Amino acid sequence: MKADLKKAVDLLSKSEYTCVLCRESTVFTSMECGVKPLVEWLNSKTDFRGFCAADKVVGKAAAFLYVLLGVNAVYAPVMSKSAYKTLSKNGIEPLCDLSVEAIRNRSNTGLCPMEKTVMDIDDPETAFCMIKNKVESMAVLSGNNK
Repeated sequence: MKADLKKAVDLLSKSEYTCVLCRESTVFTSMECGVKPLVEWLNSKTDFRGFCAADKVVGKAAAFLYVLLGVNAVYAPVMSKSAYKTLSKNGIEPLCDLSVEAIRNRSNTGLCPMEKTVMDIDDPETAFCMIKNKVESMAVLSGNNK
């Protein structure tokens, strides 16, 4: 395992972080759930090429965002098969402990809304637009719009 990936995995497993990006001495972390930290990092215009990532759960939506971030490798304890395929297809090394058909929503009553949103999409840029729209509509519905 690459040193940067090992560092990201160690930080993820020994902390409350939900997502960790590492490259040499540079580390980005988040405690936010879902795709929110990835969307924020993409919007920040920071160059994440060459970073390695560790994330609690990676579905196809997150995989597309990691493609756009330009990371080298992504580890997750749980990863959907479509996320694994999306990462591999785009030259990113996927690693997981458990591969599942699809990511479920937090109440375990159906598919994750982000997974559902990008299910039939193959283009990362199109996926990003769909994900941003879904995040915004969910924020409005929950009263968390800024």
